[in-house]
Amino acid sequence: MDLLLSSFKDIAGSLGTMGIVFSYTWYFILPPLFYAVFRPLWIEQVRDREYMSSLKKILLELIPPQNLEKSPKIMESFFNVIHGVLTTIPKGDYYMKGKVIERFSLELVGDSGEIHFYIQCPDFDRGMVEAALYAQYPDIQIVEADDYVKRVPLILPNKKWEVWGADAKLAGPEPMPIKTYDRFQEDVTGKMIDPLSSVLEVLSQLGPNQKVWWQVLITPEKEGWEHDEGTKMINELTKRDSKPGGVLERLWTDITDVFGNLSKAISGPVEFKSAEEEKEETPLEFRLTPGEKEKLKALEENMTKNIFLTKMRFVYVGKRENYDKPGVVGGFWGSMKQFSDQYSNGIAIHDDTKTYAWYFMIKSRLRYRQRKLIKRYIDRDPTGNNCYLSTSELATIFHMPDMSVMTPSLRRVEAKLGGAPANLPVK
Repeated sequence: MDLLLSSFKDIAGSLGTMGIVFSYTWYFILPPLFYAVFRPLWIEQVRDREYMSSLKKILLELIPPQNLEKSPKIMESFFNVIHGVLTTIPKGDYYMKGKVIERFSLELVGDSGEIHFYIQCPDFDRGMVEAALYAQYPDIQIVEADDYVKRVPLILPNKKWEVWGADAKLAGPEPMPIKTYDRFQEDVTGKMIDPLSSVLEVLSQLGPNQKVWWQVLITPEKEGWEHDEGTKMINELTKRDSKPGGVLERLWTDITDVFGNLSKAISGPVEFKSAEEEKEETPLEFRLTPGEKEKLKALEENMTKNIFLTKMRFVYVGKRENYDKPGVVGGFWGSMKQFSDQYSNGIAIHDDTKTYAWYFMIKSRLRYRQRKLIKRYIDRDPTGNNCYLSTSELATIFHMPDMSVMTPSLRRVEAKLGGAPANLPVK
């Protein structure tokens, strides 16, 4: 009993000592702890629940001109313009008002065989978006549209409607671009093939009450993200020694070099290579294979472009009586394979986000995944798997199709709009 009381006294004494120490040091310990815990909660409150919810978004439908004879390259200029919204947000506005850089949604929709192009943006960016598009496509028609997601039941799937969908990702490392528009051309005539022609053909074949939604959410990103990974890939392709950039990394490399070669120095004389011996005699162009040259060229060009943080999402919604999952899903993702080859990156399905369930509680888990996907699509939710795409990559997968795309269900401007005469009398 005495031993137990003695133990309690020792514990009480230790706690008392700790309390005294804490009373003198709490202002060093608690503030950083509270900051780490409450900072993300505060930012979520002011950004998602106040600032983002206060933004008014509008959906603009883009109706392509009839006789368009322009390549997707001009759409790159459009993305360069909207990249200009990237500004340095004052820290005060970020923390107190939750201000963030604007997000745009590029949407390609197939609805019962009809094809539509949409852009969703904040209402205060409407003028900039329209001006940038009119500058590249003077005959384009831009109209404000109702959100097409409201044309399906609120709760999906149900007894009459079925859903399948998934997020998309890049098949390879991000600095390596997908196959861009400048590489789509016939070998004999040299004529460019519109990269969207195969995708639009699949959408035009949809039956009644069958809908395909393809969503690409983009947010302008600061320059320089790709240089670390891109430079590393360039060094690997050119067989150069990549040097670590940080001070600590360089210090660690030097230490490992010293101790790694210490045994050699003890056992015998150290031989140093002369600059002539280390110099590579064979020129780079002869050391690279044709495929490596293609990769190197595409990588270096892509690293000079403006970039966007990108979220890609695919949804197939339709009534059950003529729901054709193998044909529609297989056809769409088959057409996406044209954006990749052995010399470039590609767009692939993110398997973890597909609407499927195995093993147990299959029906309830499947319904949960389907409804979660639909909600994220309707909310234009950018969370989850993201990637970086350059302006040329975005112009490849979203642009106004040229006149070579003969899909009859593609809506085009029926008549060219002209300006009023300069000498028109005004009363």
